[in-house]
Amino acid sequence: MAKKYFGTDGVRGEVGQFPITPEFVLKLGYAAGQVLVQHDSEHKPTVIIGKDTRISGYMLEAALVAGFTAAGVNVIQTGPLPTPGVAYLTRALRLSAGVMISASHNVYYDNGIKFFAEGGVKLSDELELEIEAKLDQEMQTRPSDLLGRARRINGADDRYIEFCKSTFPSHLDLRGLKLVVDTANGAGYDVAPKVFHELGAQVISIGNEPNGYNINDKCGATHPKALQAAVLQNEADYGIALDGDGDRLIMVDKNGKVYDGDSLIYVIAKARAKEGVKIGGVVGTVMTNMAMELALKDQGVEFARAKVGDRYVLEQLHQRGWLIGGEASGHILCMDKHNTGDGIISALQVLAALRTLKQDLALAVDWQAYLQTMINVRIQKDQDWQSVSAEALAEVEKELEGKGRVVLRASGTEPVVRVMVEAKQADWARNGAEKIAAAIQTPSKAKK
Repeated sequence: MAKKYFGTDGVRGEVGQFPITPEFVLKLGYAAGQVLVQHDSEHKPTVIIGKDTRISGYMLEAALVAGFTAAGVNVIQTGPLPTPGVAYLTRALRLSAGVMISASHNVYYDNGIKFFAEGGVKLSDELELEIEAKLDQEMQTRPSDLLGRARRINGADDRYIEFCKSTFPSHLDLRGLKLVVDTANGAGYDVAPKVFHELGAQVISIGNEPNGYNINDKCGATHPKALQAAVLQNEADYGIALDGDGDRLIMVDKNGKVYDGDSLIYVIAKARAKEGVKIGGVVGTVMTNMAMELALKDQGVEFARAKVGDRYVLEQLHQRGWLIGGEASGHILCMDKHNTGDGIISALQVLAALRTLKQDLALAVDWQAYLQTMINVRIQKDQDWQSVSAEALAEVEKELEGKGRVVLRASGTEPVVRVMVEAKQADWARNGAEKIAAAIQTPSKAKK
């Protein structure tokens, strides 16, 4: 059964446009509260609500609180806190559910609602469908003696800071390191610098002055130029960039070179392999660079690909019993440290790995990324693009055997097929992508 409102990461959109309106979010909180009450009739459920620094967070938080309490659910509010911090507190406080108000790396005028189930894990498809079914029903506020209560919790930041620090090896510290930390004017603006400082690093903070409108604005993991400049200007050892809700990580070395999620996952896995830690293997996605896959195999580490999206990486990790995975975008999962992607914890694992390897990032990432060409090909409705491209696809795959690969993906939001070819040499990737795109091509011109 298809979902009407929930996407791959909760409910998200532009503020003021359906579904990110106070009216809908009120009903969403109420519907989710009804499901929680039905699943635990013996106890009054309690949920925790966190948010990032968007101006709309106040409005949406108030709507959610009203909805939950009307359904008879107690609410704990944390104020600004990274998404993985909400997941952690949901588990640590033995709560019925967690909610994060954030649109992650999006601009300030977008926002979203993301749910965590008991234990701080992602909500299942079944629970999301249950909530959606309730959304179609009329709201009926519970009797006054059954209403929920709402309160703000003190010390949520401190609890999360201590948890992050606990994931760093106790025999190591960060003394002697100068770090620039860019928190994207987002949810991690207060907690992230404290974590690294309390482990001994000298910390220079940027992107840490949120005003409700500047989240992800030319800063953070999606815009690393500010971090690169700050690292060079301050002669820092490394730069650490989070996104608006604190679950992505991008790093910069002392020379200003940017390292994406693929590189950072590799460093973590390489160090674990050196230490003899049994991680099982690494899960990436269909977009993970092939050079990383080959480099992991050289380290004796198995590799598997999931669909794009951290929830699909997580599914594969659970199915295989593996510990490390993630995406080039900076979503990194270390399942022996946390049950969700966490930018701060991922940075700590990279820094610990570099201590273990006795290398800096430039030496630890001992492979060169294969070059990629991406062409978006517009298609007609119901066009059988798979059949018309089959011959060209087979030819390109044969030409690239052992030295490149092809990924064809139909967009879920527009009439486009994404043709991605990756190879050791740029012309191999470009020629291959153009050959397949030409086979799919409609009369409209392909867009690179």
